[in-house]
Amino acid sequence: MQQKLTLQQMESFLWETADILRGNMDASEFKDYIFGMLFLKRLSDAFEEAQEDVVRHYLSTGKSQADAQRLAADEDEYDKTFFVPERARWSNLRDLKHDIGSGLNKATEAIEEHNPSLEGVLVSIDFNIKNKLSDKKLRDLLSHFSKYRLRTADFESPDLLGSAYEYLIKQFADSAGKKGGEFYTPSEVVWLLVSLLKPNAGMKIYDPTAGSGGMLIQTRNYLIEHEENPQNLSLYGQEMNLNTWAICKMNMFLHGVFNADIRKGDTLGSPQHTRGGELMSFDRVIANPPFSLKKWGKDAADSDPYGRYPYGTPPKDAGDLAFIQHMIASLNAEGKMGVVVPHGVLFRGSSEKAIRKGILEDDLLETVIGLPSSLFYGTGIPAALLIISKNKPRDRKDKVLFINSELEYQEGKNQNKLRDEDIQHIIDVYDAYEDEKRYSKVISMDEIRENDYNLNIRRYADTSPPPEQFDVKAILRGGIPVSEIEDDYIQETLDGMDVSSVFIRRDNEYYDFKPEIETKEQIREYLGDVDQSVITQFERWWDKYRMSLHEIDTQVKQSEEVMWGYLKELGYE
Repeated sequence: MQQKLTLQQMESFLWETADILRGNMDASEFKDYIFGMLFLKRLSDAFEEAQEDVVRHYLSTGKSQADAQRLAADEDEYDKTFFVPERARWSNLRDLKHDIGSGLNKATEAIEEHNPSLEGVLVSIDFNIKNKLSDKKLRDLLSHFSKYRLRTADFESPDLLGSAYEYLIKQFADSAGKKGGEFYTPSEVVWLLVSLLKPNAGMKIYDPTAGSGGMLIQTRNYLIEHEENPQNLSLYGQEMNLNTWAICKMNMFLHGVFNADIRKGDTLGSPQHTRGGELMSFDRVIANPPFSLKKWGKDAADSDPYGRYPYGTPPKDAGDLAFIQHMIASLNAEGKMGVVVPHGVLFRGSSEKAIRKGILEDDLLETVIGLPSSLFYGTGIPAALLIISKNKPRDRKDKVLFINSELEYQEGKNQNKLRDEDIQHIIDVYDAYEDEKRYSKVISMDEIRENDYNLNIRRYADTSPPPEQFDVKAILRGGIPVSEIEDDYIQETLDGMDVSSVFIRRDNEYYDFKPEIETKEQIREYLGDVDQSVITQFERWWDKYRMSLHEIDTQVKQSEEVMWGYLKELGYE
């Protein structure tokens, strides 16, 4: 019996594929061929698996082997996978020896001919580019993909291939740098946004800028995590970039999603999810639109046939609030949406301020969440999440919760990352909808009006520490002020620790460093196993108060006396 494939094996296998293609093209080019080849292999193996099931079914009803195989050739027998015609099956593809690119192109055309829902997905990949894909390279690819059988029964977990595909998309996003942001949003940010929206079975979910489909897939994962049926979820999306749209379609299939309605085209210029001349409405809308998109279509939006811009149209060189209004217009009466935005959306003036005012006065905005910087591909600027609800709970009406999580992240070489605890902190505070010192604040609409509809997060939830204290008497005479040690902010850093391991009490107002601590470096030894922030605080006290001006003055006088002593010895008076 073949050993089950693990996710680690599959990830390594897929990344090894890139080594075959490196040289004549960069990652942004060869990713399409790897995705295409993986898709062809999985389609063929999944079809072969389904075909054997059909044959077994007819044999069990008394049909002969020949009759069972003849019936299994009928494409109507396959409603849970795609039908793969003979010429596109892996058993034929792996034996191609000459003019392989042309043979692969014909195979993809044949698959799309029999599966209208795949139209445009595979034929967008041209395998017949001789100067970049020689027959030898293609033979090596076919040989490499023949190493493993990719049936569901061969996988250690049901969604293994989908998870491996997501890994591959991330690797290519890493390689593509700035361009990676066009098709991939970091999975931690996606999971956070999905967790805030809390989708349930039976809902219709929509992503107007679907990219490679990660946000839609994560809504399924959320249902699985909460022991709900992920098949009982209707997924819709639109993507303008044709190559990215094809990646999204493949992503759906590799995750076992056959009914996702992913359309091509410009969502703002030509929304595809309409019914009877009106926008379809959804339970949840989720998106990471392109930041401050220029030439987004303002002229056409001024006379939009769908009435998507009741609060006005944003400037022609910043389409953020056009996407937000499209998303609001796509929500049903009970719907909720989450969107990633640049911070400028929160405070820019003119027409954008008017749009913000309209959204706020209609009491749609529920929460604003500030994220750390450098989480996203291609930009180091911090972004924010907006949670908008068509039906805010009663206790959240006429209020907006501001969460500032800019300081909570794991630092990375090229990109920062949200840790599990950072994500959970945001979710917990959002669910509680309450204030937390230097992290979150519930603000009334009256206060937002007073601030002229400015939603700058630091205005409401500032993570900055209070100004550092300086005790003049301590600077002059030495000693660490008791009042400074007992300050609320300092106590948060110290987490209630006993300072007597380093200090001795001078009197009711001041501590001194223990006399045996003679250098700043010794402080670490006396503190033991504590956070670096605690060590830093004690070292700061050493620099501020350990050497007083009085002591300095005394030392200067002593030095002068010594110097005059030397001068007298030398005969100077």
